[in-house]
Amino acid sequence: MVTTQEMLRRQQPLETVFGYRTTAAEVVAGHDLAGRRAVVTGGYAGLGIETVRALAGAGVSVLVPARRPDAATEALADLEGVEVRAMDLGDLDSVAALTASVREDGRPIDLVIDVAGVMATPHQQTPQGWELQLGTNHLGHFALVGGIAGLLTDGARVVSYSSTGHYRSPVLFDDLRFETTPYDPWVAYGQSKTANALFAVALDARGASRGIHAYSVHPGGIMTDLQRHMPREDLLARGWIDEDGNPNPRFKTPAEGASTGLWAATAPELESRGGVYCEDCAVKGVVPPDHADLTTGGVKEWAIDVAAAERLWELSVGATGVDPLG
Repeated sequence: MVTTQEMLRRQQPLETVFGYRTTAAEVVAGHDLAGRRAVVTGGYAGLGIETVRALAGAGVSVLVPARRPDAATEALADLEGVEVRAMDLGDLDSVAALTASVREDGRPIDLVIDVAGVMATPHQQTPQGWELQLGTNHLGHFALVGGIAGLLTDGARVVSYSSTGHYRSPVLFDDLRFETTPYDPWVAYGQSKTANALFAVALDARGASRGIHAYSVHPGGIMTDLQRHMPREDLLARGWIDEDGNPNPRFKTPAEGASTGLWAATAPELESRGGVYCEDCAVKGVVPPDHADLTTGGVKEWAIDVAAAERLWELSVGATGVDPLG
């Protein structure tokens, strides 16, 4: 099993020819992806649709699980090789139904890119009783990957969308559901984004010997539907929009935001760096626990800690009833 020291070594900075403003299309342009199959959650809006557009343009057949399949079908109608199936990521029964149908098809899967998520929601629970952000962002994706893991090819990659939001909190193992701790939507979001990164660490540890690798990514600041739970006053106070509703010019476009996930899915230089946290089509290194500057890049050690990753894995197996690559 990989150690935290090994993860710290892998997380050493790695720069590439790409950067902050690289687009999804630019990342995939140098790769022969024709004939491969991918699963992309959240693939009909924001970063997800840009990911699907780039993959489909490169000849990849893409399955898009969607909570609103009619809307997804309409949004993706102009793309060839894209299939939509119903799935609610926040409902483990719905995820199980989707993965059962995919297993029945039996078609190999080369890429899984977990883009979908919710952010800063009011305190809600999933049908299975989990706090909504952890249940959707982490457990739903854990169950999805677990349910289709038997179809992953030698050389497959799984990319988990994390965020600098992970700076806000490690996984709160003693109170995952905020039963005793006052609920803070940003702490809950941070916990779920740390969980996304830890999932990549533990999944890669299990898959590497089979040629399967996993990575987590921070896509950057982008205005998408992810901010739908935030009041306008909050967006203004954070400087994310101006008085006219225009996004901060520092923010990336959705096409730029989708680039790092696709880089993690295809970059040969990441082959020996399984489980790392990526951003701006690069690896930025580890920052101290008290580091709060979101503009510098880097990952908190708690998001690549192997003991935490293993603890979360066991908890997730119990919560979902599936054991990816187990």
